Amino acid sequence: MRTLTLRSGARVAVVAAEWCDAFGVVTRGRVQLELRDGEPGPVLERDAGFWLRGTGVRALRNPGRRTARVRILTPRARTVTSQSTHPYASHPMMEDDMNSVKDTGTVAGPALGRTSHTHRLRGLAVTGFVATLAAMVATTLAAALAQAVGVDFEIPDGGETIPLPGFAVVTGFFSVVGIVIAVALLRWSARPAERFVWTAVTLTAISLVPPFLSGANTATTTALLGLHLVPAAVMIPTLARSLRARTD
Repeated sequence: MRTLTLRSGARVAVVAAEWCDAFGVVTRGRVQLELRDGEPGPVLERDAGFWLRGTGVRALRNPGRRTARVRILTPRARTVTSQSTHPYASHPMMEDDMNSVKDTGTVAGPALGRTSHTHRLRGLAVTGFVATLAAMVATTLAAALAQAVGVDFEIPDGGETIPLPGFAVVTGFFSVVGIVIAVALLRWSARPAERFVWTAVTLTAISLVPPFLSGANTATTTALLGLHLVPAAVMIPTLARSLRARTD
């Protein structure tokens, strides 16, 4: 029995001979399987079991920020360092062994389907859509409250008054854009939560410019600025927490 340690972002090539009869169990963090063609495969979370003999997996990597550990059980001792603290410490022949892995299906334990990358993306999307509904309701109520105290939401340049449903529609559209950005970052970024917060805050700051250029009175301009911040206060923390939960 040995333990493989993967620091954040670390990648370890799969050596066919060492995994011939080995069974792995993720005991800490998360481990992503890298397929033979280089595409990212399923993500295994804590307590997930897997074996790699005769599979198309060519490497293991840690996609999260926490150090991941894999307990490797073998029926007989192998000439491998008992614990690796460097991603390539036990794999000097990485390039040669990588090509020796047969390109067949990925084989993993029963927890594989529940912890797949698709499952994580779907969970993030569901969380985002729930937050979107909450943001739409909060923004519409805030606009109604502003109208009740005398804000007319009249835009002189267009000569029109913004209706309450308009706030819900615009909030819903840009909230969905935020969900798409979050899903894309979870799929392709090593630090999705931090990058999402930076991107979302930047876009929110840019969205505060149009109210100043609309030519509306002071009360309407102030109300519009506040209504831009309401959905941001709902969506950004919710999606950021969801991204962190799926990368830790």
